[in-house]
Amino acid sequence: MKKISFILIIVLSSITGLFAQDFDDALRYSQVFYGGTARFMSMGGAFTALGGDVSTLSQNPAGLGVFRSSEVSVTPQLFHIRTTSDFKGINTDYLYNFNLNQAGLVANIINKNGESGLVSLNFGYTYTMKSNLNQNGLIKGVSNNSSMADYWADISTGYYKDQLYENVADADLAYWAGLIDTLPGYDRDYGSIFWYYGDSAFADYGQTIRRLISTDGSTSEHSFSIGGNYSNKFYFGMTLGVSRIYYISHYEHLETAGEITPYGFDDFNYVLHYENTGTGFTAKLGGIYKPTEAIRIGLALHSPTLYRINEYVYDNITSSFTDGEKREYENNPSRYSYALTTPFRALAGVAVQIKKIALISADYEYVDYASAKFSETGDGYDYSEKNQAIQNNLRSASNFRIGAEMRYNNLYLRGGYGYYGKSFARDDINKDLDYNTFSVGTGFREQNVFVDFGFTRQINSRKYVLYQSSAGDAISNMSIGRNMFTLTFGYKFGY
Repeated sequence: MKKISFILIIVLSSITGLFAQDFDDALRYSQVFYGGTARFMSMGGAFTALGGDVSTLSQNPAGLGVFRSSEVSVTPQLFHIRTTSDFKGINTDYLYNFNLNQAGLVANIINKNGESGLVSLNFGYTYTMKSNLNQNGLIKGVSNNSSMADYWADISTGYYKDQLYENVADADLAYWAGLIDTLPGYDRDYGSIFWYYGDSAFADYGQTIRRLISTDGSTSEHSFSIGGNYSNKFYFGMTLGVSRIYYISHYEHLETAGEITPYGFDDFNYVLHYENTGTGFTAKLGGIYKPTEAIRIGLALHSPTLYRINEYVYDNITSSFTDGEKREYENNPSRYSYALTTPFRALAGVAVQIKKIALISADYEYVDYASAKFSETGDGYDYSEKNQAIQNNLRSASNFRIGAEMRYNNLYLRGGYGYYGKSFARDDINKDLDYNTFSVGTGFREQNVFVDFGFTRQINSRKYVLYQSSAGDAISNMSIGRNMFTLTFGYKFGY
């Protein structure tokens, strides 16, 4: 083992794009869970055929044509997420987040009393949170068969020591931290410190693994729409959407030696941090047809969102030994830009109104996540391999939503359910990952003023990969529950 008798801090170069985009990033910014008003949320977001709610501007803009007056509304939300991990032991973490889920207005431009021709025309704007990306997680357990150091040893294979930082910069950190080294008699094959760098036929594991995961941010959209009512039979609309990405991912991976301390190893801590910010543009068209007073049929098409994303990445490592030696290394932070084109979406829905006492609405949505694509923004980077990985690891999905509302005088009771289908390929470790949402709500409406409350619970389970190596994989089962408490205040005017 190469010893250093003093604390050494060194900055190593990293190559732009090393921690760059993968299919998980493409999926994160392509998935939409449709936030909105409390009424919209409590009915499961099933508004493709219904309309009459400002949230429909981001879903089916034809819903804007249903309005017969002007309106302004704002929707704060309390968001709570609980993450339970199962990795050689159960651990739970949670967080609360207070956010603005929706704010918007509808302005009535034309409002005629006739029954034929253009009866009304409206302009609308709304801000909507599409996906809340805040989450904390804790994974902890004792590993008896592998280490993240084995992963770094594996990805270093084929490179000389002086080639590591150019090709696998995180493994280069591990090398300088004393976690990996070349095998005896080999220049391009590596072993981890738990295998005594190949000097032993047996490995000594038994170390405690602890990973802290923290993500922060959201995807959101500003929708600018125009919609109208033709002969009280056909409602039409168009939206220009300006989407925003703000996302921070940070994790700390700590491994602490057990009773056996290979070559005096005590612990190491690896940190990976990256930030994404971006802006995208999309167009949406929609129509709602009312064949009878009780039935509405809706269709909507969403063009791909064209994002330009800026990324900032840094990582560092610290290792400690029983003789008091400590090593600290970091890579230079990287900044770069890329483009992402998200998938096309198609929505269809039907709604039935039962006089003035109740209604029920159902939606179907199709989206092919495998069609998402990365592209360069001037640096000439070839994204063909990453785009092939998207095609290999993602697939098309079908989403379903259903909602109902009952009215008693000025009081409304609501409920809804949503299913967001499997998006990973059938041979992926998360092939069974889907999302279920359950929602309830109530509301009170006078002629000009309305107040609505909604509660939504979204649940899903997935597998979180800490690392994969020839020695063994570290994979944690995760159960995630999100609770959203939504309150809308609205005012109607211009009758």
